[in-house]
Amino acid sequence: MNTTAPATGGAKRLAMGQLAKEEPFNAFGRGADWRVWVGVVATAVWMGVLALYISVQVGWTHLDDVPIDKMGGFLEGAFAPLAFLWFVLAYFSQQKELSQNTAALKMQYVETQKAAEQAVIQSEAIRASELHARKESFLRIADSVNKQLGAIVGFLYLSSQGAAVMGTVADDKIAGLWSGMGKGDPEIFSRQLLQLTFAHGDRYAYKLLYGTPIRTRHSESFIFNFERMIRAAEECDDDGMIRDSILGSAHGYLYNRMVTFRDHIPAGFTYRTYDFDPDTID
Repeated sequence: MNTTAPATGGAKRLAMGQLAKEEPFNAFGRGADWRVWVGVVATAVWMGVLALYISVQVGWTHLDDVPIDKMGGFLEGAFAPLAFLWFVLAYFSQQKELSQNTAALKMQYVETQKAAEQAVIQSEAIRASELHARKESFLRIADSVNKQLGAIVGFLYLSSQGAAVMGTVADDKIAGLWSGMGKGDPEIFSRQLLQLTFAHGDRYAYKLLYGTPIRTRHSESFIFNFERMIRAAEECDDDGMIRDSILGSAHGYLYNRMVTFRDHIPAGFTYRTYDFDPDTID
């Protein structure tokens, strides 16, 4: 059974470094190329042949008598084969080194590609983590803003329905609504006011929202804070889900009603002009 562990990325990089490492030339070292040994042996044999030729044909004692031009021609012809041999051996040895360097460069390219892919993955993970952190931060802020909006609508509801202003809702019911909001239902007043805006037509709905300076101030404050929450949601809402959920809430529907009556005022009214009875149903 094969028990050899698979090569890790570190082992691959080590092997790549060994391939790319340049070692000093050593003809007789442990890692000497066989081509070097061929060249050394061939050179030794050839030098022996030349020495034998000189001793037989000329004689070592008569070398001084050989003319310079003939000596030059002899040396040129004698060493030309060796020069060609070493040229060929050097060429093939260089080819081997080039192949090794090419393999090392390929491995470096692969490692670089892997590093680039890991960088992209890490970048996406960081972006997702940052987006998640922004969402969590927004949700905490949105919870506080929803409570603030609930309080604004509560005062807007009181301005028309409270018994102190000739409204029709008893104090104990209003107290129950405030209690419900305090127990974790910040949209309880928005639902009540939405029902009233649909109960008696657009003219009465406009009076509920903009019939007095106080109501106008509450409605404008609600719109301002709600739109700020929407803008904050868009900064961390990559798919629009958070924005849709906010607009689909009771606060969101009331916001749409407020904006609609602010921008499309029913006939007979002028925005911020209060020359009518704000509590009549007509």
